[in-house]
Amino acid sequence: MKTIKKIILTIILVSISIGLLVVGNGYDMYKEAIEKVPLKEKIAVIKEKDEYTKIEEVPQIYQKAVISVEDHRFYDHKGIDVIAIGRAAINDIRAMSFVEGGSTITQQIAKNIYFTQEKKFTRKIAEVFMAFEIEKNYDKDEILEIYFNTSYYGDGYTTVKEACKGYFNKNLNEMTEYEAILLAGIPNAPSVYAPTKNPGLARQRQKQVMEKMVKYGYLTEKEAEKIINEK
Repeated sequence: MKTIKKIILTIILVSISIGLLVVGNGYDMYKEAIEKVPLKEKIAVIKEKDEYTKIEEVPQIYQKAVISVEDHRFYDHKGIDVIAIGRAAINDIRAMSFVEGGSTITQQIAKNIYFTQEKKFTRKIAEVFMAFEIEKNYDKDEILEIYFNTSYYGDGYTTVKEACKGYFNKNLNEMTEYEAILLAGIPNAPSVYAPTKNPGLARQRQKQVMEKMVKYGYLTEKEAEKIINEK
């Protein structure tokens, strides 16, 4: 019995040590990134884009679609969603692979502007620290605006305005609800969901977004049905 207890204690201590090491490495990655290019400077460069889109230009239906499918607790958390991270961790353990990240919109901005898309725990930790930094310096509307201008929409489009013009040949205020919800689903996997690549999969993703909007109260079933028949 004593031997078993020692083994369990050793496993716990090793696990804690590894965890602290990963957190420390992630923090070092965050500090190195932000010291190289401070956050305010990084955002200032983004805002200089020709097609930079102010949040006031973005249709409400698109904003609601993005929040529904990417981070439905966006207005409630301070950078990370503990519930989503816990769910993702359970799914990753079950799959014995890094299949789900549980990233918030703020974390996705951190990844998009500072880090790589590579799925590594150290990078995820750095992303968390950077998310806290972003939330400390910008309000929710500013963060959402930055997200709309740092996400990749496929076909070389890096702002929602570019994507709308590229895919629909329209200005943002001309975009239909059907098109807005279709566009909201693309950044999750642009190479898969870009309508120019896989129109069928793009529509499947659109349906998923719409289901989330109904689930979180942004649309009624009747409204969703009307939009899906719009095309």
